[in-house]
Amino acid sequence: MPKPVVLIAEELSPATIDALGPDFEVRNVDGTDRPALLAALGDAHAVLVRSATKIDAEALEAAPALKVVARAGVGLDNVDIKAATTAGVMVVNAPTSNIISAAELTIGHILSLARRIPAAHASLAAGAWKRSAYTGTELFEKTVGIIGLGRIGALIAARLQAFDMRVVAYDPYVTSARAQQLGVELLTLDQLLEQSDFVTIHMPKTPETTGMIGAPQFRIMKPTAYVVNVARGGLIDEVALREALVSGEIAGAGLDVFTSEPPAADGTAAALLDLPNVVVTPHLGASTEEAQEKAGISVANSVRLALGGDLVPDAVNVAGGVIDPYVRPGITLVEKLGQIFAALAHSPLTSLDVEVHGELQAYDVSVLKLAALKGVFTNIVSETVSYVNAPLLAEQRGVVVRLLVDDDSPEYRNVITLNGALSDGSQLSVSGTLTGTKQIEKLVGINGYAVELPIEKNHIVMLYTDRPGIVAIYGQKFGEAGVNIAGMQIARRAAGGQALSVLTVDSPVDDTLLDEVRSAIHADLFRQIEITES
Repeated sequence: MPKPVVLIAEELSPATIDALGPDFEVRNVDGTDRPALLAALGDAHAVLVRSATKIDAEALEAAPALKVVARAGVGLDNVDIKAATTAGVMVVNAPTSNIISAAELTIGHILSLARRIPAAHASLAAGAWKRSAYTGTELFEKTVGIIGLGRIGALIAARLQAFDMRVVAYDPYVTSARAQQLGVELLTLDQLLEQSDFVTIHMPKTPETTGMIGAPQFRIMKPTAYVVNVARGGLIDEVALREALVSGEIAGAGLDVFTSEPPAADGTAAALLDLPNVVVTPHLGASTEEAQEKAGISVANSVRLALGGDLVPDAVNVAGGVIDPYVRPGITLVEKLGQIFAALAHSPLTSLDVEVHGELQAYDVSVLKLAALKGVFTNIVSETVSYVNAPLLAEQRGVVVRLLVDDDSPEYRNVITLNGALSDGSQLSVSGTLTGTKQIEKLVGINGYAVELPIEKNHIVMLYTDRPGIVAIYGQKFGEAGVNIAGMQIARRAAGGQALSVLTVDSPVDDTLLDEVRSAIHADLFRQIEITES
């Protein structure tokens, strides 16, 4: 039997080839040479890439035998995951390969800022000896604020505690028990910014977190404080950052990532590069020999598993094992329900029941529990979430998860409900189903309120006291602002009680307008939900 063909499209460590072993025919191609790549993909069963090779719909179409795309690293911007999933091609990466390297680079930036190492080096290298010009500050007994207490944040906390620093954190999805286990004090974001001498951010980049550190946040920071971003470009408003640095609102910044990379000569990031109180590096978070080797070995092992038909821990678009065709359409539905659940939750999740009702009870639906967790954590942790690491993320946060199955579904053939307990003692439930021959994904319930609305990219959920004129109020305000309401469902349990309104809108709505509408209708619950496609 011929050996499966594994295509190496970029330079990888020798350990990667060793990890593949003798069971494959390994070929090499320059992934940046598009014609050569497309030709080489013709009979490839697996392709290993880094960041320069683009695996898009065209590349996938040229690879009829392809079973797995392996990215030797964390980011997947160069892989069209949706097209790969449609083609039945597994996509794997190495989500933990760079966490130590990223944490250590963060520490390096903090030390460089505190002791002004880059500026002192440049001065001395230019022939000057100006000891007094580069007086720094100790980390000892200072406060460091970590925004995002995931795996990288936890590593940073442990390392800075060795400097006898006070470590505080902001992460709305980490329980106090988990923070206590790490020796970290949980604060609100404003409290963290007010108290910290050093602030480092480790959040995923989502519509909610983009620009989360901007002018209002810089105004409440200490004038002696430093901010560091080794996570994602765009989490810090670069225009506001420059103004804060120039005006002296904060003391300095360390940046490894930028909104545009490399920074455009006429862009906002370029205006930061010449400031004397800024330390910059060209996205080096994963640029260590160890991280590159870990990434290569990790994806080589994943390729072996995938081509052997086994469970793949770091698959980002499919779960391991055989999934019945009747169950498969529910995976995307449940992921979206998880995102809706997370967006509606107002405090950390402590337990989650994934309830599957109806005909699906006769099938193996264990993948739906994984899909629910993947959806819940997709937009609230900095790590890339897969079907296998999602349970680990839940375990790290002390979340107890159960899968409950029965055949009781009087209104629909199948209904899937995510029913969770939150840390403040409240309950939250979200239900969905698939309807019709086209298997349309629908939201059919929130906290016991019955609705039936196709799940789209943008929704607004409102809970308010039922009274005449409410729809007219928010309809007028959205209309005057040019926000198109594409769909709407209103549910209530009794006249004059509470009413739940779910809107579908064509695009995200400005926060200022949302605050205005919330205030105008005196809403008890008001959330904007933006669904992230897998």
